[in-house]
Amino acid sequence: MVSNRFILGIVAFSMSFGLSLVPNWDFNKAFLTSIITVLATYTAALFVDKRRRNHEMLVLGSLRKRIKEMEGLKSRIVREINQIEEHRNLLYAESKQLQNQVAECRNQRDSFNRELSTFAGQKKQLDAEISNLKTEIHRLDKSKAELNNSFSTFTSEKRRLELHCNTSRAEITQLQTQIYEFQQEKQELESNLTLLGRLKPQLEEKLHELRLKIQELETKSIKENQLLVATTNTRENIEASLNSFQTQIIEKQADLNNLQGQILLLQEERDQLQSQVWELLQQIETTNLEPLSDNAEEDTTDLFPFSELIEPLEIIDTKVDISENLPEEWTNFLEKIPGYEIQVLKAIVEQDNPKATIKKIAEANITMPNLLIDSINERANDIIGELIIETTLETPKVYQEHMINVRKMIAMYEALMARHASSN
Repeated sequence: MVSNRFILGIVAFSMSFGLSLVPNWDFNKAFLTSIITVLATYTAALFVDKRRRNHEMLVLGSLRKRIKEMEGLKSRIVREINQIEEHRNLLYAESKQLQNQVAECRNQRDSFNRELSTFAGQKKQLDAEISNLKTEIHRLDKSKAELNNSFSTFTSEKRRLELHCNTSRAEITQLQTQIYEFQQEKQELESNLTLLGRLKPQLEEKLHELRLKIQELETKSIKENQLLVATTNTRENIEASLNSFQTQIIEKQADLNNLQGQILLLQEERDQLQSQVWELLQQIETTNLEPLSDNAEEDTTDLFPFSELIEPLEIIDTKVDISENLPEEWTNFLEKIPGYEIQVLKAIVEQDNPKATIKKIAEANITMPNLLIDSINERANDIIGELIIETTLETPKVYQEHMINVRKMIAMYEALMARHASSN
């Protein structure tokens, strides 16, 4: 049969391995943690077993002392009984002798009539001895009663030991129930592992899609950088032409009115470009960027030939506005965090018990609530350098020192979504 210590070691190893493997998926760390847990469990079991054995040895020592005292008392009582028996035998022998002497006296009654007085005195002496024998018998009865009392105390001690044995058996049954509960927890952990195994291919597929989107975003950013270089070149050319226009401003006063009309058109086009820039920023933040259609680019080029110059300037202005409200690392965090993770942060900040909302968001994105919170913390640790969600509590909470920046980030995200909705 398998020993209880071996079963306890297996249970401690499996539980520690499973619990330490779920958060980080580090098999080496999980294996080392489970080994340390098994050693600590065996050490605690040995310590408890040693204390229990010491307690039992103390109880057994006290019982052995009591038994030795009882045996000594018994031996003394046996010796006294033997002495009384020997004294009774002597008395019996003396009574026999007296009977013989009485028989002889009867036979010699005629010859010893003069000695009747002496025999009467001897009779009185015999009566005194008989009274002494009666007192001795009474004393023996008292000693017998004492022996009965000692026997009753011995039986009560035996009952107490049986009661202690029953309590030990009850503790053993309680330990067996705890082992059964541990086995049930092990089965629950195995079911969770199977669920994670089922979700793993879906997560891998989601990761592959995200990588493809990241590649598309990188190509899009390269194109935008090229467009920015082109716009800077055109801006330099326009500045040179403006300098030449300023030298001829006295001669071309009539053209100034036409330029003012063009400036009004430029301002209207600038407002349109601002709305387009806000759409572009919102699409980059939610990692759901869609390529702009070629027709839209051609229309903006036809309407306003200087859009390539103004678009990067508007992007710079929006970044400056964001940096005034948030620190730089929080701005980067807002640009890289997906929209559903911002919804998780909003639920944690605004709701007292956000578990149901986080579960719905996780099911909508084919993941688990714990993995979703760990993803937010990992992203914050990579960009900000600190964790922003406290996971040790029963319900997740945002750390108090990050609460203001998180609220600003959520408000900025909602403003971007509102502008995007109004522009559409």
